[in-house]
Amino acid sequence: MDFQLSPDVIEMKKSIRHFIDNTVDSIADQIEKEDRIPEHIMKMTKEIGLFGLSIPEQYGGSGLDMVGKCGIYEEIGRTSNGYTTVIGAHTGIGSVGIVEMGTEEQKQKYLPGMASGDIIGAFALTEPSAGSHAVALKTTAVRKGDKYILNGSKHYITNAPIAGLFTVMAVTDSSKGAKGITSFLVEKDFNGFIIGKTEEKMGLRGSHSSEIFFEDCEVPVENVLGQEGLGYVNALKILANGRAGLAARNLGSSQKLFELSVKYAHEREQFGKPIFEQQIIQHYLAEMALDLETLRSLTYRVAWMVDQGENIIKEAAMAKLLGSEIYNRIADKAVQIHGGIGYIKDFPIERYYRDARITKIYEGTSEIQKNIIAAQIHKEYVKTVSTVHS
Repeated sequence: MDFQLSPDVIEMKKSIRHFIDNTVDSIADQIEKEDRIPEHIMKMTKEIGLFGLSIPEQYGGSGLDMVGKCGIYEEIGRTSNGYTTVIGAHTGIGSVGIVEMGTEEQKQKYLPGMASGDIIGAFALTEPSAGSHAVALKTTAVRKGDKYILNGSKHYITNAPIAGLFTVMAVTDSSKGAKGITSFLVEKDFNGFIIGKTEEKMGLRGSHSSEIFFEDCEVPVENVLGQEGLGYVNALKILANGRAGLAARNLGSSQKLFELSVKYAHEREQFGKPIFEQQIIQHYLAEMALDLETLRSLTYRVAWMVDQGENIIKEAAMAKLLGSEIYNRIADKAVQIHGGIGYIKDFPIERYYRDARITKIYEGTSEIQKNIIAAQIHKEYVKTVSTVHS
C-alpha cells in the first residue's frame, strides 16, 4: 500500500496551501458575514485549476488520482468550510458520475466547462420524503419520444443556486424499486427546471443549497447517465467515491483546529504559566493528535483502494463516519481549550464548531454509514460461511 504523493502533487499542495492560508483564509470572516464567496476568489480558484481536480487531463482537468486529490482536499479543508463545500461538492458528487459513467459525448459536452469552473456541478438525490431512505424517491421520469419528462422536487441541494449541471435521480419504473431509478444530467436552462428558495443554514456560510423543482421538465434521452434502471447503483458509487474526499476535507479542517489549539495553548497564560503546562490541556492535544493520525491513515487507505479499483463501500462509509466524528470531537476540544474566545464569532473556532456539525448529516448521515458498514459485515460473513460449507 503506497500513500506517497507524487512530486507534482506535493508541489501543487504547497501552492494550494499558500493560496488557502494567505488568500482565502484572510477573508474567511468576510465570507461568513456576507454569506458569499467574493467573485475574485472564485476567479482565482478557476485560474489555479481547483474546479478540475476530478476531471481527466484530456478534458481540461488535473487528472489526479484519488490519493492525489485527497492531498489537495486536505489543504482546501483548512479554511472556510463554505468555500470548501462549493469546491468539494463540484469536484466530488457533482462531477465524478460523469467522469466514471458518462458517455464520450457527455464527457466532451460537459467536462471541459466543469474543469474550468464555468459549469458548476451539483448532485440531486434528496427529497422531502426521501433522504436517508433513497429508494423512496417521488420524482418521476417518463419517456416520451426522444425526451424524458421529469416531475417532482429535491431539497438541500448543495450548489443549486450557482450550478449549471445537475446529476438527478428519478423513478422510471416504480414497480422495480431500487432497479427502477435512473440518473439524468439536467442543465439549469432545460424547460420546466426551477430553482427554489435558498435555505438559511446554521453554518457553511458562502455555500448555498436550495430546493429544485421539475414541472414537465424536458430532458433529452442522450442525457441519461449510465443505463436506465441503474440510477440507484450509480448514486451509491458516486457517494462512495465522494466519501474519501469528504474525509480528507474534514481532516484538513481538523488539522487547522489542532494547529490553532497548540498555538493558543502555548501563548495563553493562566496562573503565571502557559495553559499547555496543564495536564488536561496536554491530554486534549494528545487525543486530538491521535485522532488526526487515525483519520489520516484511513482516509488515504480508502483513497488508495479507489485508485486500485477495489470495492470501497464499507471502507468509504468508515472514512465518512470517522471523518465527521473526529472533526466534531476536535472542534469541541478546540472550543474547550480556547475557553470564552472559542465561543465568540470574532474568532474562527466558533465557525469551525458550527460547520463541523453538518458533516454528520450530509452525503449520508452517521447512522446510515453504520448501517452500510453493518450490511457489508453481514455480506462478508455470509460469503465466508458459504465458502466453508461449499
